Amino acid sequence: MKAAADVLRAIDAERVALTTLLSELVEIPTENPPATGYAPCVARIEAALTERGLPFERIEIPSPANAPRAAIRAWVGHEGPTLCFHGHFDVVPAFDSRQFTPRIEGDTLFGRGSSDMKSGLVSMIAAATALRDSGALRGRLELLFVPDEETGGEFGTGALVRLGLLPANLVGMLLPEPTSGVVWHSNRGALTLEVTVRGRAAHVGLQHQGTNAVERAMPLLAKLFDAKRELDARNGSIMLVGGRVDAGSNFNVVPAQCRFTIDRRTDPAEDFDREKQNLLAMLDSARSQGVDLEVREIQEGRSSSTPVDGPLARALSDAVVEVTGDAPVFEMCPGLLETRFYAKRGVPALAYGPGILAVSHGPKEFVKIGRMIECAKIYALAAVRMVAGT
Repeated sequence: MKAAADVLRAIDAERVALTTLLSELVEIPTENPPATGYAPCVARIEAALTERGLPFERIEIPSPANAPRAAIRAWVGHEGPTLCFHGHFDVVPAFDSRQFTPRIEGDTLFGRGSSDMKSGLVSMIAAATALRDSGALRGRLELLFVPDEETGGEFGTGALVRLGLLPANLVGMLLPEPTSGVVWHSNRGALTLEVTVRGRAAHVGLQHQGTNAVERAMPLLAKLFDAKRELDARNGSIMLVGGRVDAGSNFNVVPAQCRFTIDRRTDPAEDFDREKQNLLAMLDSARSQGVDLEVREIQEGRSSSTPVDGPLARALSDAVVEVTGDAPVFEMCPGLLETRFYAKRGVPALAYGPGILAVSHGPKEFVKIGRMIECAKIYALAAVRMVAGT
């Protein structure tokens, strides 16, 4: 089809400009937490859309005053069957500030967020631009750029859901997460808790007057690690205890509090509510035995799944074959995905992106520029198949 061929050529012609855009996005430290540096990234994405003549609107999200959030919605085409490209612009904290100085070596661009998932955002923009210019769409393509995915989505996609602002009339959603060349059609559930055990501070020389919060937390931690070992024996069950731990104020002061996290990931076959209750019951048991503790929920998300033989899966798979020559493998994502917000509404949602999971969040995060270009082509061809009647 001539229109599709025109789309592919147009994306190839933008390689230099797209690489520059990715570099500029990586330079912006959208670390989350603390989620205070989003505004320059929002402005750069809006500028990229303006440069390409893509209409958009900014969506202000109710959020803490010290860390305002906004999402961006852009679109191509006219009212009708709609496909959504959905991506987040926040990144996990860098190991070193130099990660925000992008470095290009051959076909590889290094930098925080290059893999997860600013390269995916660039692919989204490139695909939308080429589709607009080709006139291939008979329906509508919407693009959503959101904050706060890395901390569960409360002030990102979760907020858009609460406000009723996810796109309507959707035939599918594509998410450019770093899937390492496979398609993620399902995801685990996640329950992440922060537990604070309280004691009483005292001078080290008068420690008998204090209560050591670390010592008070030890029996609970031991029970949690016992539970983790039992879960390890189950197929697909995951629990991480102590991903973050901190306690006390100084070496010569009895610690007045001990804080640690619990990250429970459930397999789709597990009963999420029952597993959540089992975990909370362990904490309640410690409380009933006299442990002064507080529990704060960081994130909660249910597992979700999209059929691997549905129209969206076929359209994406066919596009991958056309661009790469190889059919993709469909797998479950080892973590949580924002596809869950769409799947809950009955919308088919899949993740496929240019990044590599193994290097995402790491000290040497990178992406292959060629893969970013390939994914732009794949997204465009999938959109043509989904909303152009072909």
